[in-house]
Amino acid sequence: MHIVLVGCGRVGAGLARTLEAQGHSVAVIDKLRKAFRRLPADFKGILVEGSGFDRECLIEAQIERAGALAAVTSGDNSNVLTARIARENFGIERVVARIYDPRRAEIYQRLGIPTVATVTWTVDQVERWLLPEKTTPVWSDASGSLVLIDRVLPDHLAGSSLAQLETPGKTRLVAVTRAGVPRLDAAELIGQEGDLLHIAVHKADISLLETALAPSPQAQVAS
Repeated sequence: MHIVLVGCGRVGAGLARTLEAQGHSVAVIDKLRKAFRRLPADFKGILVEGSGFDRECLIEAQIERAGALAAVTSGDNSNVLTARIARENFGIERVVARIYDPRRAEIYQRLGIPTVATVTWTVDQVERWLLPEKTTPVWSDASGSLVLIDRVLPDHLAGSSLAQLETPGKTRLVAVTRAGVPRLDAAELIGQEGDLLHIAVHKADISLLETALAPSPQAQVAS
């Protein structure tokens, strides 16, 4: 997948290294050329000096073939504007914006833009939004048989009961983070776009969870 990162600070540079190491092609946009010094000398991605909400810069970063974009500069408004342009003007479905003021999260959520507040910011969290189909445990018990997985709610499950994701004795929806707010009444909720699911599952039953999250065969044929 081609991924565009706007901002080459500590998080942006860390994401660029991680994503390229996983085999993705990466383009990085930053207003300051010296910011690119944070990238390794052997970085093979595209470097664009300029603004993330400048159409020409985005096109130079090959956004038209991108599958995802993360706006991780130091400005909330710039990040959200960049994310909106990527989604609304270029049709990029997977976007995430870094914000410093978590009180704005709910507002941006209504615009369909997933956000991560600086207080809880990590490279791993952004990666979950950019690659939501990736099933990677974020915690396991001492035996390694029980794991906790964070997954972004797939778009096709928005509007559906989250209780359907549970399998008695095998998978349990522990909580949902919605608009930056954790909810423990997860199984009673109707899914919304941008929900982050926290699911406990026996390691041997991860395939059951992946099946529950996947589109039905009928939906795949229709698409």
